[in-house]
Amino acid sequence: MSAPQVISLGCRLNISESEQIRAMLAQERDLVVVNSCAVTSEAVRQTRQAIRRARRDNPAARLLVTGCAAEVEREQLAAMPEVDGFVANTAKLDPRAWNVPAAVPAPQDRTRAFIAVQNGCDHACTFCIIPQGRGASRSLTIAQVLAEVERHLEYGASEVVLTGVDVTSWGHDLPGNQPLGELVQAVLDTFPNLARLRMSSLDGIEIDPLLFELFAGEQRLMPHLHLSLQHGHNLVLKRMKRRHLRQHAVDLVERLVALRPDLAVGADLIAGFPTETDDHHAANLSIVRDLRIVHGHIFPYSPRPGTPAERMPQVDRETVKRRAAELRAVATQTRDEWLASLVDKPHSVLAERDGTGYTPHFARVALPHGTTPGEILTVTPQRYENGLLQ
Repeated sequence: MSAPQVISLGCRLNISESEQIRAMLAQERDLVVVNSCAVTSEAVRQTRQAIRRARRDNPAARLLVTGCAAEVEREQLAAMPEVDGFVANTAKLDPRAWNVPAAVPAPQDRTRAFIAVQNGCDHACTFCIIPQGRGASRSLTIAQVLAEVERHLEYGASEVVLTGVDVTSWGHDLPGNQPLGELVQAVLDTFPNLARLRMSSLDGIEIDPLLFELFAGEQRLMPHLHLSLQHGHNLVLKRMKRRHLRQHAVDLVERLVALRPDLAVGADLIAGFPTETDDHHAANLSIVRDLRIVHGHIFPYSPRPGTPAERMPQVDRETVKRRAAELRAVATQTRDEWLASLVDKPHSVLAERDGTGYTPHFARVALPHGTTPGEILTVTPQRYENGLLQ
């Protein structure tokens, strides 16, 4: 092994940060970095598995762990003989934490750039351990974001994704308590040559009026709204300590779809939250249909140490797994129906490097052989098969 290897688990923010770590450590040798995740017990299991695999594949390398699991599961991971050390999650983008020169790394040559405009979280959802792993919410300034967008555009990115732990809290820690819509408007105004701007997961209750207007009418802001929804029943949402109710999400989507009919909705949903009854689960199933969720991220609940939900009456594991499977089945059916409706219609598609590309609403499309990565072309798929428009 010579060049450093960075293994990324978990969210899009981790993926973005892993690219920065990889570029920052480009001159290092015989180093493996595991950028871990702790959002669920399964994520921690996968982190441990990745550490063991990395050590088997690189027996002589120095193996360092960062990410959320490096904070909230430090004792457990420190006991693993494969691990040589840790880098604090809040310091992992600081060259000093890695003892490397403080140079600005060049962006990776990618068609889509993920820019972390915000990190950390100030909320206290009863199931979530992420604030322990990421710390308090903190935002990049508009000037810092614009500089990052400019760098990625110079390296050929055709699409920019604004991401973070709790993106809609962007600006709350900046002077003037700036709303996210101002940042999105600034990016669009500053870079008229930016073809596509996409948002990662958003808390619907915090979508400000300007951001709503941009989603409704700005064609360069992609018609892809992914909601941090978590559940479809009000009592469960209250026990999760979420700040929205079911009707808030329904009203938001109905208003946006009325103005922008091609809007594709995604959502995070948790199955088997403590105290969840059959009626609560039925509400979770029905909201997939009510919102027409075509990008569903389904998570079976798993208790995280130190969270309030860990102390609530638990649903047995078999029921949790069954309900998660039922949620996935409904979400898959809704997605299949949506993808089938896109056949025989022209779509603008951003070409990736694997021979496929994505429409503005993030449907995956097979592309003709020889298509140039980063090219945006019009494609009319003839069929839908195995999750792919062709």
